[in-house]
Parts: sequence; structure tokens; C-alpha cells
Amino acid sequence: MRTGLMIGAGSDQDSSLEGLIKLSKRAEQAGFDNLWMANVFSLDAITTLALIGRETSRIELGTAVVPSYPRHPAALAQQCLTAAVACNGRFTLGLGLSHQLVIENMFGLSYDKPARHMKEYLQALLPMLNGEAAAHNGELYRVNCKFDVPGFKPVPVIVAALGDTMLKLAGTMTAGTTTWMTGPRALADHIIPSICQAAEAAGKPAPRIVCGLPIALTDDVDAAREKIAKGLQIYGMLPSYRAMLDKEGVTGPADVSMLGDEANLREKIRHLRDIGVTDFNAAIMSVEDGGFERTLAFLESELTS
Repeated sequence: MRTGLMIGAGSDQDSSLEGLIKLSKRAEQAGFDNLWMANVFSLDAITTLALIGRETSRIELGTAVVPSYPRHPAALAQQCLTAAVACNGRFTLGLGLSHQLVIENMFGLSYDKPARHMKEYLQALLPMLNGEAAAHNGELYRVNCKFDVPGFKPVPVIVAALGDTMLKLAGTMTAGTTTWMTGPRALADHIIPSICQAAEAAGKPAPRIVCGLPIALTDDVDAAREKIAKGLQIYGMLPSYRAMLDKEGVTGPADVSMLGDEANLREKIRHLRDIGVTDFNAAIMSVEDGGFERTLAFLESELTS
């Protein structure tokens, strides 16, 4: 199982562009396999990762995730192809639907039939990311173009998929899935078997399972749980994450967060590997003074153990 780091999250992080570049250089030197960045209401994730790609040489750089709705497939393809060149082929696009709250209430776009939207979006996008011409004429998108990018590097795609339809789509059309706020029981009983079955039926290689979870090294688990429950409360309310928490049989985000001492965290990470997670995306939570640095140092030490 590869170990990655979520950047741009955690109150102890310097989330400025320079701060993220500095952290990324440290992560590469420490031996992390990949870095993931969500495209939220701050720095643009693809642009940031492209810049980080110019300052690093080995580590994989990916989005977790970029919402599809605000970007036309051709615009996203062009941006991703440019980022892939900047990263010398180390860029992976994590793509997602986002949520009705964001797409309709904030962006003013329709969130009608999101799975149909994603299927058409991928049909238009994937050829362009492979250096081919898009020739898609559907209900939602009509895309007929190709990009000639000097130094072209193909861009692999993984999709944030939680429900049955999206998991089938991800397994059939893309390289895998990236999850957030989804615990080991839901992964083992639902996510992993569903997407693997879809990939096998489509004659595709075993899919990547990128699992993003909050993590904190702490001796005061109760206080950490209370802080995370308050800080990440929204994720227990959004329908897609709520469904996964219900499958897990837990109340909220704090219940799937990885909290505890070194031995406890080590066991939880090992369990993810054992159930078939291919990439652990560690989202370090600052639950106490100095907590971010201590958790990062622990993860660094595990890379060489």
C-alpha cells in the first residue's frame, strides 16, 4: 500500500503557495509516494500541483478531487495536460461530482442526474487526456476537439465514487476511485468489491483504491474526537458521506478518523492495507498544539520502518 499526504488541510499547515511547496519537498524527501490536494475554496489545486511538479522530481501529484461541473471537459483536459507536462507525467486527476449544496446553491448550476453527467463528462474527457480527439455528441456535452501539447504526457483519472452507479462507472471507465470520510467496513464490504467487480467485468486491471481519512497522533483521543466532530461536522450531513457513515454504522466523521498513539495508528493503517486499499491518503488533523508536526513525523518514520 502506498502512503500519501493530503496537502492544504490542517490548521497547523502553512497553506500559502510557498508553504505547500515547502511541505511537498519535505514529503518527497521523506519518501511519501504521493500528494493529494482538494480543489476547495482556496488555491486552485491543479495549478498548485503543476507548480509543485516543477519543484519536485519523483512524488506523484493528484487532485482529491476537482469538481467536474464548473469546468467544461475541454477546459479541464487542457489544464490537466499542461499540469502533466509540468510534473513530467506524475499528475493524476481525481475527479468528482461535488455536492448539490455547492453546485446548485453556490455555483448556480443544475445537479440533475449527476451519474449521467459524470458518464458523459468522462466520455468527452478521457480521449483528450490520452492525446486523442474527443468526438462526443451527447445530451449534455458536444465536444469535438484535440489538444496538441508539447511534451504530452497521458493523464490517469480516478473518480470519487461511493454509490453503486458511480462505482460501476469508475471501475468500467477509469483507473479507480478516491474516497473521503469512508471507513474500513464500508470500504471492505461495499466500495472495494463493487469497483473491483466492475473493473473485472470490463476487462480492466485491478482499480486503485485511494482512501482519504483524517489522522492524528494523540494521547487524548476523547478531546481529539470532540474537536474533529465539531470541525468536520458538515461531512456528516452531506448525503453521499452520510450514506457511507451509515454503512460503517457510526454517528459522524470523528468515528472514522484515525486517532491514537503510535501502535494504534499503525494497526489502523495496516488494516487498510489488509482490506485492499492501494493508497492511503493521510489528512493530518491538528487536534492539539504541535499535533500536525508530531503526526507528520510519525508517518515519516513509518515510511522507513
